[in-house]
Amino acid sequence: MTTNPRSTAQVAGHPIHPMVIGFPIVCFVLTFVSDLAFYATANEFWATASLWLLGVGLITAVIAGLTGLVDVFGDGRVSNLSDTRVHAIGNVVAVLIALYNWYSRYEHGSAAVVPTGVVFSGLVVLILVFTAWKGGEMVFRHRVGVAD
Repeated sequence: MTTNPRSTAQVAGHPIHPMVIGFPIVCFVLTFVSDLAFYATANEFWATASLWLLGVGLITAVIAGLTGLVDVFGDGRVSNLSDTRVHAIGNVVAVLIALYNWYSRYEHGSAAVVPTGVVFSGLVVLILVFTAWKGGEMVFRHRVGVAD
């Protein structure tokens, strides 16, 4: 009997990566929402909220990425999946865009939000939709991290 590819970053048999990925996703989506609110209102609160959301999103993305890497290198069947590579590369691209977006806002304040920051935060959300779909493929089609 063949077993499912296992998640090696786990607590009591529960994979950590799915537990932590929600944090950066929510932060990056809310960055886009608060950017749109800033665009609509010009209220500085929204520009500040976006900066903080990007920062928290980046920190939590590092945690999610590290737990994902432990899973990838912990079971060769996971690293051999093309969905794994696309998922990982897409997420790295999204984080690099978000990092540049954060740095630009840190340097230039609210002047960096419209239009460039809005475009970058929207692009990050679109990439995350795609990479989340690829992550779902890994779980639901290839049964990565699913208990036998």
